[in-house]
Amino acid sequence: MADEPLVLGIETSCDETGVGIVRGHTLLADAVASSVDEHARFGGVVPEVASRAHLEAMVPTIRRALKEAGVAASDLDGIAVTAGPGLAGALLVGVSAAKAYAYALGKPLYGVNHLASHICVDQLEHGALPEPTMALLVSGGHSSLLLAPDITGDVRPLGATIDDAAGEAFDKVARVLGLGFPGGPAIDRVAREGDRAAIRFPRGLTGSRDPLYDFSFSGLKTAVARWIESKRREGEDVPVADVAASFQEAVADVLTRKAIRACKDNGVDHLMVGGGVAANSRLRSLAQERCDDAGIILRVPRPKLCTDNGAMVAALGAEMVARGRPSSTWDLPADSSLLVTEVSVPGHTHDHDHVHELSKDNLYSS
Repeated sequence: MADEPLVLGIETSCDETGVGIVRGHTLLADAVASSVDEHARFGGVVPEVASRAHLEAMVPTIRRALKEAGVAASDLDGIAVTAGPGLAGALLVGVSAAKAYAYALGKPLYGVNHLASHICVDQLEHGALPEPTMALLVSGGHSSLLLAPDITGDVRPLGATIDDAAGEAFDKVARVLGLGFPGGPAIDRVAREGDRAAIRFPRGLTGSRDPLYDFSFSGLKTAVARWIESKRREGEDVPVADVAASFQEAVADVLTRKAIRACKDNGVDHLMVGGGVAANSRLRSLAQERCDDAGIILRVPRPKLCTDNGAMVAALGAEMVARGRPSSTWDLPADSSLLVTEVSVPGHTHDHDHVHELSKDNLYSS
C-alpha cells in the first residue's frame, strides 16, 4: 500500500451513478452518469428507472474512472460504496457491484454513510477536516445539521428537517412556476433576475419556542403555491423571477441562520456546507457573509462535488483506510434508512485468502 491509500468509491443512492478515485486527499477521477433526463418527464425521480439506469451505467463508469485516474483496478487499496441512506433498489445495485469488484480483486470493502461522505468530500477541496466540524447538509432528501468530532466514526445529529427537505421544496416550487425538473438549478438561474425582497415568505421553525436546529420547508412551499394561485385567480401575471428569488432567500436565510447558531452554541469555528443544494449561489453567498460576521471559517466544496458523486464516497473510504478502521463483511446490506450515526457498516478486517476460500465454499455448497 502507498503512503496514501488509493480507493475507488461507488455512489448510487439516487439518480447519479458516481465513481470516484482518490489517493489520500487528492482527487484522481470523478466519473458520473446521470439519469436525470429520464426522470424529468415524470417531474421527479422514479426508483425503478434509477435502478435500471445504474445497472446499465455501472461497468462503463468504473472503466471511465480508472482510465481517467490512470490506475489499474489491481492498484486499489480498497473499494468504498454508499450503503445508505437512499433508494433501496438503487443502493442495492451499488453495493452488489462493490462486493463483486472487491471480491474479484481481493480488496477490502467499505460500506459508508451517504451523509458522512458529503462531509468528507471537502477534504478533496480544502484538505483535512478540522475536528470537530459542523456540517450543514442540504439536498433533495436531507436537510441536516451535524457535528462531526471524527468523520470516520463519530457524527452527531443536531437537527434535521421534520417534513420536506430543502431540495424537495425547490423541486415543488419550480414545478408550480413551470420551470421543470430538477428545480434547484432552474430556480437559482431565474432568481438572479429577481428581487429577493419582493415577497416576504415565511421562515419555518424560527419562533422562540421552536426547535433550535430543526428545519421545516413544507409550510414555505405551500405559502409560495398559494401566493401564485391567488395572483392567477386575480388574472395577474406571476413575477416568476421575484417569486424564485424570494423563495430562495427564505430557504437560505433559515439554513444559514440555524447553522451559525449551531456553531456558536457548540463552540465550533468551522462550518462545512454540502449536499446538492450547496451548489445554490445565494446559499453560498449568504453563508459566507454570515460566517464572516460571526468569525467562522466557511468550507464549501465546488458545486460539482456538492451533488451526489463517487468522489465523496472514495474520500471517506480513503480516510477509513488511512485510520485503520475496520472494513465491512461480505454480507454488507443496502440500508435505505441508515442512520447518520452509523458512518460505516460494522465489520472486521478481512483476511483475504481466508475470505476467498470461505466465499467459494459457500458458493459451491449453495
